[in-house]
Amino acid sequence: MKNAFSGGGFKMAYLISEEAQDLLQDVKNFCEKEVVEQCKAYDVSGEWPKEIYDKAIEQGYQALEVPEEYGGPGLSRVDVAALIEQMAIADAGFATTISASGLGMKPVLIAGSEALKQRACDLILDGGFGAFCLTEPGAGSDAGAGKTTAVKDGDEYVLNGRKCFITNGGIASFYCVTAMTDKTKGVKGMSMFFVEKGTPGLSTGKEENKMGIRTSNTCDVVLEDVRIPASNLIGEEGRGFNIAMQTLDQARTWMGCVATGIAQRGINEAIAYGKARVQFGKPIIKNQALKFKVADMEIKTETARQMVAHALTKMDLGLPYTKESAIAKCYASDIAMEVASEAIQMFGGYGYSREYPVEKLLRDAKIFQIFEGTNEVQRIVISNSVIGK
Repeated sequence: MKNAFSGGGFKMAYLISEEAQDLLQDVKNFCEKEVVEQCKAYDVSGEWPKEIYDKAIEQGYQALEVPEEYGGPGLSRVDVAALIEQMAIADAGFATTISASGLGMKPVLIAGSEALKQRACDLILDGGFGAFCLTEPGAGSDAGAGKTTAVKDGDEYVLNGRKCFITNGGIASFYCVTAMTDKTKGVKGMSMFFVEKGTPGLSTGKEENKMGIRTSNTCDVVLEDVRIPASNLIGEEGRGFNIAMQTLDQARTWMGCVATGIAQRGINEAIAYGKARVQFGKPIIKNQALKFKVADMEIKTETARQMVAHALTKMDLGLPYTKESAIAKCYASDIAMEVASEAIQMFGGYGYSREYPVEKLLRDAKIFQIFEGTNEVQRIVISNSVIGK
């Protein structure tokens, strides 16, 4: 069955700059030509599609979030969101890889020295990816339970530990890594470090065989007596947890953006199939019950999209956005699951077959309720912001 990547029209739901509008059309064309069909095979094999990402790098997509002062395109966050969602409509794993590169850069942009900021941006502009290393086998939602350590030794730090479920872990040019510099202080003893690929003692572990977003790379990152210059400390000792939380506050909105793209693809596929599938002498989309189902899918997806845009607008304006980011991520990921499930229902038995595209949407959507803070954690963040801790 032909995909419905472009089904439902070319949406311009985000209010974006003229430059971004041109880029949006370029991204749509690129995804239609290089991503949609190609990623089907990689979803089956689980192999990381290097040739697709090489072509994306030629277009500069990995550098969309690099600030203009460091050589980037100077796009607003809302501009970038429109582009990332378009990528997610094509393939959520592809969009996750691109957005995670920006995630890997965020700790440096939040608190790094000018030299580190320029270095991170240069690595990305040169075709690299970034990775953010917070999660550990015993430290998921409880980030303060991490056991990775950083010991000062003269003008160097020595890092030891193991990070897990790291997006871009096996392909990154650099890593922003949390480590304990003072175990007696809990989260106040956590610091953040910049570690470049190729540093002795840095390696990657097993690559995860994931349920969804299978065109993204996820693996362990291992640090064994990794020596880095003291100047690679991001911010100050003891600020690592705060920097990580600021990073996640931003990252959550991008996860909401990708989830919205998954939901939009579900709508596109459901409408296309509903028009083509004839039962009782007419296309099933003519059935009022299914029309109402599509209407509800659209209402919820557009609401998610506008919540993402609202949170990103507040970021661009320098206004507080923690609650809005949590809402965007939580709501959009829940809606992505719901819309994907409804799309499968509209396909009937065919929706359960891997020959058709909608079952993949459900597999892709699930992780967005989990990473960058589970939706249970998001609800804690939201409730605390409303009623107080």
